Amino acid sequence: MTFVSVKKYRSSGLKVVARSFPLQTYSVRIQKGTSGSRLGKEHDSDHEDIDRAIALSLSEEDQRKGKAVDEVDIDHRLHEDEQLARALQESLNDEPPRQNVPVKDVHSESTPATFMPPYIFPSTGLRVCAGCKTPIGQGRFLSCMDSVWHPQCFRCFACDRPISEYEFAVHEGNPYHRSCYKELFHPKCDVCKNFIPTNKDGHIEYRAHPFWMQKYCPAHETDRTPRCCSCERMEPKDSKYITLDDGRKLCLECLNTSIMDTDECQPLYIDIQEFYEGLNMKVEQQIPLLLVERQALNEAMEAEKTGHHLAETRGLCLSEEQIVRTILRRPVIGPGNKIVDMITGPYKLVRRCEVTAILILYGLPRLLTGSILAHEMMHAYLRLKGYQTLDPKVEEGICQVLAHMWLESEITSGSSSIIASIAASSSSSSSSSAPSSKKGVQTDFEKKLGEFFKHQIETDPSDVYGDGFRDGIKAVERYGLRKTLDHMKLTGVFPC
Repeated sequence: MTFVSVKKYRSSGLKVVARSFPLQTYSVRIQKGTSGSRLGKEHDSDHEDIDRAIALSLSEEDQRKGKAVDEVDIDHRLHEDEQLARALQESLNDEPPRQNVPVKDVHSESTPATFMPPYIFPSTGLRVCAGCKTPIGQGRFLSCMDSVWHPQCFRCFACDRPISEYEFAVHEGNPYHRSCYKELFHPKCDVCKNFIPTNKDGHIEYRAHPFWMQKYCPAHETDRTPRCCSCERMEPKDSKYITLDDGRKLCLECLNTSIMDTDECQPLYIDIQEFYEGLNMKVEQQIPLLLVERQALNEAMEAEKTGHHLAETRGLCLSEEQIVRTILRRPVIGPGNKIVDMITGPYKLVRRCEVTAILILYGLPRLLTGSILAHEMMHAYLRLKGYQTLDPKVEEGICQVLAHMWLESEITSGSSSIIASIAASSSSSSSSSAPSSKKGVQTDFEKKLGEFFKHQIETDPSDVYGDGFRDGIKAVERYGLRKTLDHMKLTGVFPC
């Protein structure tokens, strides 16, 4: 994109030529035309206009050099400058055209001198407007973009209105009003909806979510703009997120499929159990599934004394007897988009086997809740099937593999070749086929959300969960799930 300065002129013996420089600015330089017989024989009023313009230029130059000009004295000084300009005009009429003149009087400290050949135009009668393709003739014209134009023909490519400002923008060879260019091409913040400001170096700098590509001003990273606890997108100015009772924020799209209480989660729990059966990994014991608040989840984790390595725990597989407060009734949205009327009650966990319960954080969308549940179910499976104490990287890694597999089966409805091959290798002694989705039709956003949760698992930078998943999925894709699990049970590590 280039910003250009342009002025209007009358046809005469003097040309004002636009030149380009590395900083993408344009300046002007006065030159004499090649056809002196046609150029320079304009009306006297034309010469007076030019003389006065040169005089004004000289006056402005004096001001830049620090020479104070008294307002009382301006007319007198202009009169003297006009006389000087006339002398300059007469000397130019006798001066031959110059070629390849270095432009030394227009560059800044950061812009090197640029050598540009002068733009020598043909005589007035041969000038053709680049817009309407008719002769320019006598009168006012514009000289810019290596062409000449009638003022009414030089139009913005966006709004098709004439460009009358002294500066305009050029994009892909087309002129734009600066305002039109900004509206079309200057990036806007997806959060505050304003144009993203330039930094101190004059560059447009913004942040973007690596998956959603939501663009936002860098300031929003520190101004406490809320993020959705599910999809991680920032709250836009024109949308109000839901506030859960523990302070988490939930966007309206994630709210559409959110699971808010224990009873509401039971159908999903059955889907996950059938998914494991489809992999010939049925969990025989009836393990209670409870949806809880964040505080209850953190208290249970402290009582369990297990080493979790995530910044925030969203699921837990318990093996100790304790009392947990679970959510009994779905809350409602009250004033200010806040969750109200939540009812919780105590639930006593009794140890009948190695696993006493699975806890999941409430308020998350179905696909995220399901992936957390699939992860925790794998912890339960490993404990109930007698696997020795595994290294956290191996155990969390294989649990993330099962969460990833379930998400893929939901998104692709079991059509993935990876899921099909894994299921086939896991059910050699069973007639079960690859698991398929039993949910209703997904919206485009829900499909995108599922891809995001997969992306989170795949790109997790942590050693235990991220590297553990990548090691686990590599082993499963190479040897199959059944052989990988057998090797883990025998050695405690993934097969190489």
